[in-house]
Formats: sequence, C-alpha cells, structure tokens
Amino acid sequence: GDYGGRAWTTTPKPQEQQAVRGYLGTLANLWTSVRTPENRVLWDFYALNEPVISAVGDSIQLTGQQMYIRANVPRLQAGLPRVDSGPTVFNLGSYTNPSFGFDAANGEIDVTFANGDDWANEDDSSMLVFASRPQNVTINYFKGPYRFAGTIDGDATTAPTSPAAISAPFAAAAGQRVFVRVSVSRADGRLSAPFRGQALSA
Repeated sequence: GDYGGRAWTTTPKPQEQQAVRGYLGTLANLWTSVRTPENRVLWDFYALNEPVISAVGDSIQLTGQQMYIRANVPRLQAGLPRVDSGPTVFNLGSYTNPSFGFDAANGEIDVTFANGDDWANEDDSSMLVFASRPQNVTINYFKGPYRFAGTIDGDATTAPTSPAAISAPFAAAAGQRVFVRVSVSRADGRLSAPFRGQALSA
C-alpha cells in the first residue's frame, strides 16, 4: 500500500524493484552517516509541520528520515537530483490536476497539464507519471499497482508544452481503460499528494 502518499508505490519489473531497494538503502545510510545535523533538523521540522495522508485516508506524522526517503526515492527513480537539505516551505506543493488520454497506436499516455503552474516553471521540478496495466472498460476504480512511466520536467526558462506524450509501461488495445497516477516533486524536495485519473485507449 501507500507509505505516506508516496508516488513510488508500484509493481515494478525485477530490475526496477532491485533499484528501489537500492535507493532505500542508500538514502537510509546517507541519513545516518552523511547528512549534517542541520540537514536532519530541517527534514525533522518539515515532517513535524506537514503530516501526510495514508492509503486509508488517515493523517499520519512521518519522521524526518521517513520524509527524506519519501521525497527522494521517486526523484532517484526518475533520474532527478537528490535533495539533501529539507524544505523550508511547509506544504506538499500544489498543482493543477491534469487530464489523460491514451494513444494505443503509439503506446503513449497523453498528459494535459497547466504549464503555468509553479512546478512547470522551476528547474529540477517534475511531474512523475505512473500507469496501470490496461483494464476492462467496465472497471471504474483502480487502487493499484502502478508502474513508473516517465516525467514531465519543469524548466525555469521554457515551461514544458502541454499535452506531453509519455511512453506507457504497458501496451493497451483500443477500448481498454488505463489508470494514471501523478505526483509533483518540487526542486526543494516537496513531494505532492498523488492525483489519480484514467483514460480510455483509442
């Protein structure tokens, strides 16, 4: 299930699963052995001031270490730089909910987003996109699992163009339903709550 709304809860390929385990170990070691007391205090203070919502809808309080790992595993998974100094803005980061389409011929998820949002105009920020295996069109609710599909990266000079085409991790036939989940990772390490939507493959 979700761990504090983390965006990286997926059913990955074995190599992806191994990579995520590696990130967890690396980040735990960095927190214990490398992070400065100042770094840890910032993450502790951020976690204290910003509870997250669990998979069952409860507000939960993470430790600074848990928040550091929650923020950085998806960044490493997406190839973004790690954030070591904790955020000083006490929110998870807001963004406009996107909408989704699925292009079966090209195997792409089309993500329509607001490129005027702050994250889209900030270097090292990114919208992280995850997708389900294709489902029967009669399925209207999907909890998971999702697999990482790709990112839409922010740019302080030229915001990304909407819609963005993201290569889907699974092929889908026309008429199938694909569920999509996104979170936004900000340059200062804030990881948003996830947004879930769906698209009919066409």
